[in-house]
Amino acid sequence: GNAPPGVDPEAFSWFQTVDTDHSGFISVKELKQALVNNNWSSFNDETCLLMINMFDKTQSGRIDVYGFSALLRFIQQWRSLFQQYDRDQSGSISFSELQQAFSQMGYNLSPQFSQLLLARYAQRSPNPSIQLDRFIHICMQLQSLTDAFREKDTAMVGNVRLSYEDFLAMVVTRML
Repeated sequence: GNAPPGVDPEAFSWFQTVDTDHSGFISVKELKQALVNNNWSSFNDETCLLMINMFDKTQSGRIDVYGFSALLRFIQQWRSLFQQYDRDQSGSISFSELQQAFSQMGYNLSPQFSQLLLARYAQRSPNPSIQLDRFIHICMQLQSLTDAFREKDTAMVGNVRLSYEDFLAMVVTRML
């Protein structure tokens, strides 16, 4: 059949291929099988779940063709940004590229924090680097947590006083 109104024909065609159980919806498992990084590794489970939840309007844990089409546009925007920050065109983002990316995105983060993210999200190797899926994951979480912090930092001074429980509530409600 033809693509529904408002859905890119290419996205519709890919949706039909990815929807392996022909349910009319894409699950986390189906999405994971469809998305690959530049090194041909599958997208991480956490990142797929994060993106499904972002585009799942029915809270069913899966997305329809409209959500899938929006998700593909979203990934393409992130891929463009990723390629912009992947200065050496290696297909992954190194420590220095990550530092530059954060700085250009307006985050004033220490090298120690970038190193912490690299240790948490990069594949273990002598020169750890971040693949596209993890880059998307980090940036989405960073934005969400920054929004939560700014709600508390009304004077925009970069510091807030929080109780432990307020901190936990802030983090838990922002973990998509």
